[in-house]
Amino acid sequence: MTLRFGADVSTAETAYGTVLLDERKGEYWELNPTGTLVVRTLMAGADEAAAADALVAEFGVDRARAEQDVTALVAQLRAAGLVA
Repeated sequence: MTLRFGADVSTAETAYGTVLLDERKGEYWELNPTGTLVVRTLMAGADEAAAADALVAEFGVDRARAEQDVTALVAQLRAAGLVA
């Protein structure tokens, strides 16, 4: 699953992760380093399983927890209308 932000969503990398701006609503979202890794992985064309693999490899988290976190982040991005 390739993740794509909507046309009205701007992103900026920070020292702590990534900031998303929904220009339609004027709302900001901040992704921590784990969220940033998930989004980068999905935007590169990888699927959610690969994003979970990346979390396990980079941060040493439990595989089941990584899968839950990826699923939750993608659901939140969709619910907020940030992804196309």
